[in-house]
Amino acid sequence: MSDAPGGEPEVLYDVDGHVATITLNRPHRRNAISVPMLVQLGEAIERVERDRGVRCAILTGAGVGFCAGLDIKDAMAGTGICGGGSLGGSGGGGSLGRTSDLPTITLYEMNTPIIAALNGAAAGYGLDLALGCDLRVAAAGARLLPGFAKRAIVPESGGTWYLPRLVGWAKAAEIAYLGRDLTAAEAKEYGIVNEVAPDDELMDLARDWAGEIAANAPLAVQAMKRLFRAGMNEDFRTHSEHVLLQLGSLMATDDFQEGLASFMERRAPKFEGR
Repeated sequence: MSDAPGGEPEVLYDVDGHVATITLNRPHRRNAISVPMLVQLGEAIERVERDRGVRCAILTGAGVGFCAGLDIKDAMAGTGICGGGSLGGSGGGGSLGRTSDLPTITLYEMNTPIIAALNGAAAGYGLDLALGCDLRVAAAGARLLPGFAKRAIVPESGGTWYLPRLVGWAKAAEIAYLGRDLTAAEAKEYGIVNEVAPDDELMDLARDWAGEIAANAPLAVQAMKRLFRAGMNEDFRTHSEHVLLQLGSLMATDDFQEGLASFMERRAPKFEGR
């Protein structure tokens, strides 16, 4: 199946002001990942990066679930990601021939900040997608389902890399080895989720945060994200040198002058991203 019911794309893309919203759109399957959805998700992430007017993105799901993981029904029928429509093939209406084409890779490498708005269950691939976002806000009724060990597999799309960095080795081991479902409140307590909102207020919270981020200097925010990413694998001296290089570039921008002027004039800044 290449589209959601009604002929809609399996990933929706919308821009409001400086904020893009990417919506996984297979609500009839709780947004389980198909090959077409994976292709369309990668395209949406790349679209965010190409659009200089977009300063923050939100990733969420249609219906009552965020993402139920890879579509097992399709896989068992031989048309899913684990079947005839494998990542390297052309089945299922799309093709992801290289590891660098995978949305989890492009998600990690994107410089635009992205917020996961967990409107429901995030399982398997869906949980890895959420972990790959910069920030996570969750509806009170949402659940995180790290049950890989109960299915005789491992987190295949970034979970083993992100989770220890988010919560530490011991807590990551507890979450992964036990494989217990986590409530939104537990996920916040562990530091996986930043904030929990009532179910009907989740998107308001996500949009408020995205709007606040988008009002800041976009070049500086993107530079911070690049430095966070690089700093995970750099020694302190090397990282400090990279910080100074970024700082020198930022101080030559119009946005830097606007930041100084707005501070001195005691007004809100109006950044142009240049």
